Parts: sequence; structure tokens; C-alpha cells
Amino acid sequence: MKRLLNTLYVTTQGSYLAQEGDTVLIRVEKETKMRLPIHTLASIVCFGQVSCSPPLMGLCAKHGVALAFLTEYGRFLARVQGPVSGNVLLRRMQYRQADDPETSASIARTIVAAKIANSRTALLRAARERDSGIQELTAAADHLGALLKSLKNPMPLDSVRGVEGDAARAYFAVFDHFVTVQKEDFFFRERNRRPPLDNVNALLSFLYTLITHDMSAAIEAVGLDSAVGFLHRDRPGRPSLALDLIEELRPFLADRMALSLINRMQIKGKGFVKSETGAIAMDDDTRKEVLVAYQKRKQEEIQHPFLGEKMAIGLLPHIQALLMARYLRGDIDAYPPFLWR
Repeated sequence: MKRLLNTLYVTTQGSYLAQEGDTVLIRVEKETKMRLPIHTLASIVCFGQVSCSPPLMGLCAKHGVALAFLTEYGRFLARVQGPVSGNVLLRRMQYRQADDPETSASIARTIVAAKIANSRTALLRAARERDSGIQELTAAADHLGALLKSLKNPMPLDSVRGVEGDAARAYFAVFDHFVTVQKEDFFFRERNRRPPLDNVNALLSFLYTLITHDMSAAIEAVGLDSAVGFLHRDRPGRPSLALDLIEELRPFLADRMALSLINRMQIKGKGFVKSETGAIAMDDDTRKEVLVAYQKRKQEEIQHPFLGEKMAIGLLPHIQALLMARYLRGDIDAYPPFLWR
């Protein structure tokens, strides 16, 4: 079983990352603040005005450490990638399958079904635990159940997308009922992004970006091309396969964590800042609180529903990417998505 390694999040503005042997140095104003062995890291994520030396970039590429750059507020900018790993025959198979309408629709249907099932699990759990909004949550869960049944039969890719859109609207229509405290600061009316216009959407978008980074790194590590997906089609600069595979993880990992941070009052409304354009972003302290919570969450263990083995939650992107690669190679008959029990 793959071992869960750390992700280094660098948020201090003006930081400079350099190499010393097989060690990553973090310098601020020419003073070394931290040293980390490269073999302990799975990835490095830099926020805002953070720069890296070319030798360090080469060291990351050599050891398969994903290196990503985001704006200070969490919008993805770029990834530095070393030599492509894996078998070229696997990527050629991925391209052929993505070009086949029936295969793409079948894989997309599996992914969407898992996303809807996991969203329904979240709704039913909330209905059992809440004192209000029970009727609305249950009605939304019933609607998602009906959509799940419609996915049992093959359908064109556009129809799969239509079902996914219908499910997302029903799920987010009652999302506000998940929030039980701090309602003045954390309310949810609709899903919005680019930019997010309220605190909840800002938090969700930030967590989705983190998961997408982890999934993109996992996909590249198993030898697949993160740009070629099945549900999300090709678009320059978009990690379509990563966006595919995070769909089933959103309710379990991102949404659940966002709501936990809010309802346990680990974050507060004062930690969110509104710009002149109306965009909402987290301040530095809140962003650090979220990153720490995300790292802790990844260290928790679950039993994988398909493999039947206990593993750290942070390994889920790697496992799902590996299962997709095994399916595309023909090792297993179908892609087994992650289902929240």
C-alpha cells in the first residue's frame, strides 16, 4: 500500500524555496525558516508571491513531487511537471477510450452515479441529525434517488451531464440547511464561482482547488493524462480527468469538511474579505486554519469500499486514479468509484 506523504503549503508572502542536496529549504528575507527532506513530500503548493529555484524544480521532478502555484486566495495558476511517468500504451488507451462516445458515456455515468449517491448520503445524514429543514432535505434525497435509478440504463453523454446538472441543482438548493450556526456570515443561496460571491462558496471553491491539485498529481503519478477526461471534455489548460474523479469525492471530502469548519466554529465570518469586485476570499489566518484542518482530515482512516482495506483518506485520489488506470488497461471490468458508506 502506498504511504501517505505530506503536502507542503507555503503561504508566507515573499518566501523563496531552494534546494540543498535532497532537502527543500524555505527562506524568508534570506533567512532559512525550514528544512524538509524531499522524500517526505508528495507535493508542494505555493500561494501568492512565493518563488522556487530551478534546481528545486528539478529535484521535485526527479522525485515525483507535484509543484503547484496558486494565487494568494487559492485560484490555480500553474503546475510544474517533470518527465511523464507510466506506460505510453496506457495513455494511448486513455485517448482512444475518451474518443469513443459509448465508452466515455459509460465511464461518466459511473462517476455521476457515485457523486449523486454520495450527495444523497450527505442529505440523509443531515436529515437525521438536524432539527429543522428535515422535510426539504428528505425531499432532495428522494429526488436524487430517482435520478440514480435513471442512470441504471445506458444513455448518451449529454444526457448524463443533464442528470448531473439536475442532481447538483437539487443538492445545492437545500445546502443552506447543512449550516447550523453563524447563519449571518455563512449562508448559501446558490453555487457561484469565478469569483465566489459569499463565504460558503469561497470556502467550497478553495477546498475543491486543493482536491483537484491532489487528484491531478495522483493521475500523473499513475501514468495517465490529467487533461483528458470523460465527463469533462478537453479544454486547453483544464485537468479534465482530475475534475472527473473529484466529483465522487466532493460530498465526502470537501463539502463535509467545509460544513464541519463552519458548524464547529473553527472559522469565523471575519476571516473572509470582500474585494471591490464583490469577490470573497479568505484572509491569511483563515486560509492557514483550513489548510491545517485539510491535512488532519487526510490523515484520518477509512475502509475503502472496493478494496476492503483501511487507508488514510489522503490516499483516496491515488487509489481512484490507480483504479481508473487498471480499468483502462483492461485489468478490471469496470471503474469502481468511491462510494460513501
